[in-house]
Amino acid sequence: MSMTATQKIIAKHAGHDVKAGDLVTVDVDLVLGNDITSPVAIEEVKKSGKEITIPDKVVLVMDHFVPCKDIKSAQQCKTCREFAKANGIKNFFDAGDMGIEHALLPEKGFAKPGMLIIGADSHTCTYGALSCFSTGIGSTDMAAAMITGKMWLRVPEAIKINIKGKLQKYVTGKDVILTIIKMLGTDGATYKSLEFFGDISSLSMDDRLCIANMAIECGAKNAFFPVDSLTKEYLEDVGAKDYLIFEPDKNAVYAKELDINLSSLTPVAAFPHLPSNVKSMEDLKEKIYLDQVVIGSCTNGRISDMRAAASILKGHKKKDGLRLIIIPATQKIYRQCIKEGLVDIFLDAGAVVSTPTCGPCLGGYMGILADGEKACSTTNRNFVGRMGAKTSEIYLTSAYVAAQSAINGYLSAPED
Repeated sequence: MSMTATQKIIAKHAGHDVKAGDLVTVDVDLVLGNDITSPVAIEEVKKSGKEITIPDKVVLVMDHFVPCKDIKSAQQCKTCREFAKANGIKNFFDAGDMGIEHALLPEKGFAKPGMLIIGADSHTCTYGALSCFSTGIGSTDMAAAMITGKMWLRVPEAIKINIKGKLQKYVTGKDVILTIIKMLGTDGATYKSLEFFGDISSLSMDDRLCIANMAIECGAKNAFFPVDSLTKEYLEDVGAKDYLIFEPDKNAVYAKELDINLSSLTPVAAFPHLPSNVKSMEDLKEKIYLDQVVIGSCTNGRISDMRAAASILKGHKKKDGLRLIIIPATQKIYRQCIKEGLVDIFLDAGAVVSTPTCGPCLGGYMGILADGEKACSTTNRNFVGRMGAKTSEIYLTSAYVAAQSAINGYLSAPED
């Protein structure tokens, strides 16, 4: 039976061959939860009267509202802390040593090729950049997985994306995935895996993590990048060893194929209120004035994004009256920003630099929008009310575009 790479990983964890559409029970390698989704799962575990059986495979990351913004968020984190302590969950990350979960786990070496990772957060598909099968689940599924070490799923069909060419200056993985989402629409890959092949060598690991992270925004179940020399180098750097490499069969069947020429891509922005409402920055006919710019998140808060923003902001000031918020995704990235002098550049530009947190991405805190306000953000969603008031607007871009927009005060791409 011919299988795609994703199907092979699922088959390994199911213990038998699979085909698209099969309902299977699989062993899980890692279960992820955060301070919003974990308390619900914890309550379900308590209701069941059962104990968790895989504490060493559970990772809890307090990242959405940490440091806690109010009593309710503080109580949710307390619930997670007490549960982790009572159940011997050692992989617990809190204020001071945490990071945004989907940046933290790869950095800590938790995600390795061939693993099957589930997480009570829709952007768990991020780890497909490291050749895993990873997907988002609900909190009740998280509870069941912690108790049994297993979960059920339907085996997805795959969309093969053939990559060629190289990214041009100021074009990033964010522009790649937004272009793909525009091509497919917000539901064009529903319950399918996005599998990337071809000339992926020009995509940095940060680019791949960004692309995989936003696979869910076109409905995909997961994303998958094959292991190459860059993957191996990254895994060595983070101390990840003993992994399995899966490749698709030559006669694997794909539901669809797309060709993407990286060389032809230009900076883009997703306009309100869908990630698929993508327009080229070259085609903007009028100035869209902004109230806020956010550079961070599990999508674009990595060190390459910080460096990109700094390269634009250096020697410049943000526009008067505009709020510029920069959030390194992990403590390690924050330290690197300090070491390289990036924080000084940000502060000199008039930015607020925050400890790692999801913060404004989901309308949590650290940058909520008021009625009618507009924001350029490197986050992953721009739904109605996503970052605050229902009448606010969010424009999704790369760090390059966000930084240039902060300087100009309106949505704009950098120019040579």
